[in-house]
Amino acid sequence: MNFSDIIKSYDVRGVYPDQINEEHVRILGGAFVKYLGAKTVAVGRDCRTSSPAFHTALIAGITEQGANVIDIGEATTPMVYHAAGTLDVDGAIMITASHNPPEYNGMKFVRSGAIPIGKESGLAEISEIAEQSPFTPAEHPGDVHPIDIKTSYSDFITKYADIDGSVLTAVVDPGNMMGVLDIEILKKLSPALSVSAIFDKLDGTMPNHEANPLNKETLTDLQTEVTKQEADIGIAYDGDADRIGFVDEQGRVIQPHLITALLARHILSKNPAAAIAYDVPSSRSVNEEITKHGGTPLLTKVGTANIKSEMREQEAIFGGEFSGHYYFKDHFYSEAPTLVAILVLNMMVRENKPLSELIDAVQHYHHSGEMNYELAPNTNKNAMLTQFKDTYSDGELTELDGIRVDFPDWWFLVRPSNTEPLMRMVVEAATPKLLEEKKLELSKIIDK
Repeated sequence: MNFSDIIKSYDVRGVYPDQINEEHVRILGGAFVKYLGAKTVAVGRDCRTSSPAFHTALIAGITEQGANVIDIGEATTPMVYHAAGTLDVDGAIMITASHNPPEYNGMKFVRSGAIPIGKESGLAEISEIAEQSPFTPAEHPGDVHPIDIKTSYSDFITKYADIDGSVLTAVVDPGNMMGVLDIEILKKLSPALSVSAIFDKLDGTMPNHEANPLNKETLTDLQTEVTKQEADIGIAYDGDADRIGFVDEQGRVIQPHLITALLARHILSKNPAAAIAYDVPSSRSVNEEITKHGGTPLLTKVGTANIKSEMREQEAIFGGEFSGHYYFKDHFYSEAPTLVAILVLNMMVRENKPLSELIDAVQHYHHSGEMNYELAPNTNKNAMLTQFKDTYSDGELTELDGIRVDFPDWWFLVRPSNTEPLMRMVVEAATPKLLEEKKLELSKIIDK
């Protein structure tokens, strides 16, 4: 049985049932037990139509190898990470394909303490073990113990809330996916926060739109509802609710890295001189806000495993990715997106300012967002990177992830895709005019 096509950089993922099916899941569950020597594994799932069958198969694969299962049932990915950090388990698995369309499914793996397992940190080895199946069943199969992790997770999140006495309104769009569960956490902040929701019935077919707040097109309904209700904030989740997006009271979509910059100020006011992580496509504003408020900026490669690893190594207290992932040391260096929302609400109350005004105070530049350029199949990506370096050799070069070159009033990042014939580019400049000029200038090198 071939597993190589569904093993990705940070998870297992594919189209059901052509690329991934129940047998893949059962075998990978057994391989996970063998790889870790696990005695107990926590398991959660999203609401995709294939997830109940995957859930049954995964539990079978784990228990056949003699390990016990802590069955969390339907959950968000951060809830599964919370289980991996707070329960006596050797690892945890979340059945999900994140924001991918309904026909996809997959799994995310972590060790005890919510330490991620990616292709370079164990997932390739798990795949190799899976290739050796069928496995001999254990003499004594494991047991299954259902548990409700939602209360523990909710208590962890809400203890940070400091909005009593306010009268704020929020509109939430979970896109019919697992963020529905976090709406109940936000409702616990009543009467200080009044919550209304759209597309808040769990439906793995995603009947209204893709659950992906990084795609601005998925936020149009939320923008409309925020302005219609004159709400203070709009909140959107991705499919497994490990990413979060925001719309301000004017209906403007907020770029995720600006939330990192905004929260840096708040977090550093309570944790002076702490390290805060951010990835290479993020705005220069993030570095400036961290530095301005006495923190230590920690620049990382793109990717959840990369930023989590750097945060652990440097004991960073908080981290934010361009994609809308946010990480907390207090939550096992993993995601807790509703905590991000609560900290933003705290700032709005403490400073008595609307979200738009808070964001405008940290948005010092004009950012392109990530642009993807298709390359001819045989394009030499390394030669192209060299051409960028040679052309802009008078700038400050960083080769952490692709190449980033900084100038006083603008910078750019070009980063080749590892799996597709694509060159990813980000540009940021002091003015809209300069941004457009540099985008055109840089794209000519790619299009040659």
